[in-house]
Amino acid sequence: MNFHYHLLINQAAGAGNGKKISEKVETLFLKNNFLYTAHRTNYPNHELEIISQLVETTLLPWSKRTETPYPLLLVIGGDGTLHQVVNQLKQLNVEIPVAYIPAGSGNDFARGVNLPKEIEQIFWHIIQTQEPQELPIIAYEEKIQERKGISVNNVGIGLDAAIVARTNHSTTKHHLNKYNLGSLSYIMSILAVLFKQKGFPILVEANGQTIGYKKAFLCTTTNHPFFGGGVAIAPMADIYKHSLDFILVERLPLYKILWLIVLLLRKKQANSKYFHHISATKLRIVSTTPQFAQADGEELGRGPYDLQFSLEKQLFWF
Repeated sequence: MNFHYHLLINQAAGAGNGKKISEKVETLFLKNNFLYTAHRTNYPNHELEIISQLVETTLLPWSKRTETPYPLLLVIGGDGTLHQVVNQLKQLNVEIPVAYIPAGSGNDFARGVNLPKEIEQIFWHIIQTQEPQELPIIAYEEKIQERKGISVNNVGIGLDAAIVARTNHSTTKHHLNKYNLGSLSYIMSILAVLFKQKGFPILVEANGQTIGYKKAFLCTTTNHPFFGGGVAIAPMADIYKHSLDFILVERLPLYKILWLIVLLLRKKQANSKYFHHISATKLRIVSTTPQFAQADGEELGRGPYDLQFSLEKQLFWF
């Protein structure tokens, strides 16, 4: 089957890493005489406009492919770019396959689906693939603010969201990205926020049970292990299992926080009594006290939350 690859390129991803990687990818396309068209973002949220235009004029659902070269969408950017693209496709109610080459500072989705680290390897995986695979992604609905969305990585309330908020507004992230040290910005934000975050009450409904926690510290719903630029917060999670993994860490004394970090780095945090894990296909989380929340590193704001989670299917190409 022949393909016409439509590259959606976020050049600003990873503080310019998107531009560098896209140049390598375009060189491979030209060198091998593959048909492609590049669409570059020029300002924040420009990818939403590009996707809308491509859906209207060019892209086709996989079910409607013809004998002419199939227009395949290839996203080059970070987790935030992928988040925007998938959400826009869902908003437009179209089932379009998405190929992906990571170019951000975190790249948690790429880790979660075990993409190769070398760009050229990912490129050839995409070229050699002949049909998409269906993967579950997180769908959330927030009842208080009446908003819906899709997450390819995780949705968090509490510590991780406060870290995201601080990181996104930090000039340090931009400077570190220049030296491919973007993950350090998360670590620095963790250290800044870690000791300030207070415990808060939260209610969790899953598997026919309701569980209350008085001093939640970090709450994240994911379907693969990673968040924060490679931190394996949920080592037991697997995107190919078709399930949601809810992780809650309770507020604990200062000296035990340091020990929990050691366990986290060794992927043995489940040994701590302050660490809780629930696996389900549907979840509800209620936080009545104002907290920060995030989805794929995109800020959802600070406030009370009533979140319901389920799984939806998305076609990926890798």
